[in-house]
Amino acid sequence: MMWTYILKLIVLLPLVCGLMIGCLYLWRKLETRMPGRTATRMIAVRETMMISPGVRLAVLDFEGKRLLVSVARTGVTLVDTSATRVPIGGDA
Repeated sequence: MMWTYILKLIVLLPLVCGLMIGCLYLWRKLETRMPGRTATRMIAVRETMMISPGVRLAVLDFEGKRLLVSVARTGVTLVDTSATRVPIGGDA
């Protein structure tokens, strides 16, 4: 009885440690692709709103301009651009 517990411990402990190391490695590789790191990106999604089940509106900041686009299954369409300049990286 005690030997089966020790055998399971010897087999499963390296497996769990390997999974932890693998998850940390993947986290480090995928961390740069996660949202919230907008300081180095040229485009930022400020807000989205669902209009109908297949259509949503999105407000984007790009090169100091604020863009309103419609995103549907058929593609993306520019709806309007803001005349005011938006500070890059700011929430104005």
